[in-house]
Amino acid sequence: MTWQIGDVTIPNQVVVAPMAGITNAAFRVTAKEFGAGLVVCEMISDRGIMHNNQKTMGMMFVDPNEHPVSIQIFGGSKDTLVEAAKFVDQHTQADIIDINMGCPVNKVVKTDAGARWLLDPNKVYEMVSYVTDAVKKPVTVKMRTGWDEDHIFAVENALAAERAGASALAMHGRTRKQMYTGQADWDILKQVKSELTIPFMGNGDVRTPQDAKRMLDEVGADAVMIGRAALGNPWILSQVETYLRTGELIAEPTPREKIATAKLQLHRLVELKGENVACREFRQQAAYYLKGIPRAAKTKAAVNEVETEQAVGDILDRFVEETEARMAN
Repeated sequence: MTWQIGDVTIPNQVVVAPMAGITNAAFRVTAKEFGAGLVVCEMISDRGIMHNNQKTMGMMFVDPNEHPVSIQIFGGSKDTLVEAAKFVDQHTQADIIDINMGCPVNKVVKTDAGARWLLDPNKVYEMVSYVTDAVKKPVTVKMRTGWDEDHIFAVENALAAERAGASALAMHGRTRKQMYTGQADWDILKQVKSELTIPFMGNGDVRTPQDAKRMLDEVGADAVMIGRAALGNPWILSQVETYLRTGELIAEPTPREKIATAKLQLHRLVELKGENVACREFRQQAAYYLKGIPRAAKTKAAVNEVETEQAVGDILDRFVEETEARMAN
């Protein structure tokens, strides 16, 4: 089912959440191939854009194969956030600009950015309205339900973003204090959705195709946003997309399929960032791809020791052969 964010058509209801250090162009293109309707870039600092930081600029690269794509920005001051949004609007290939109001980590919050805004619906309105006034591309907002269980202004903050001109809203069903612990509160998400007229993306604890369907049916979300469940597991995206469309459940990937996709993602990362940086960054990804395959600990450790694509590939190939030999016995 297609839906709209402003004038941008999203081909299905599966959205990949922005994840710091993860959702680079290599990951996003892979996610697209596995059925994601919309992918969101890892969050970008407004100050990084203002200071023309080379690493920050590189993070905003958009591959032609990943549209529609959203670039997420964060910042604490109106002036720098607006300037950063204008840069994304005028100088990148992004289709959508997303404002982060959900990041719970201290180094972001203490700059008066990320989840800090959840304490003040007026601040939400002010920041979003300044950005929407300054850009042509549609603006979306990603937020959490609240700061902690005593400060949940989910509905007020969501309505403030809508009033300020946001074209869609994503909400993670946890508070800032929860970080990634406990359970996502889908009841709050349902409440928020019922108050909004703009499209709503529900996020938090969507780990299976059945979870995704419940998010649409019970919460009423227009789309599901999947984050950590897609780490080393882009198959969840095709599983969810197929299940929502046909009701059919696709089988889990084999170890060989997992490793083939891991190597493809590494290759894309090498093309994007160069071999040295890519192989180091890929170590975390390799651990996710190997998760759940028996006897993977030594392979994970071996990947951490090497710094060329060839060496990583050889280690992973050897692991597949050993795994398949064990399975055949």
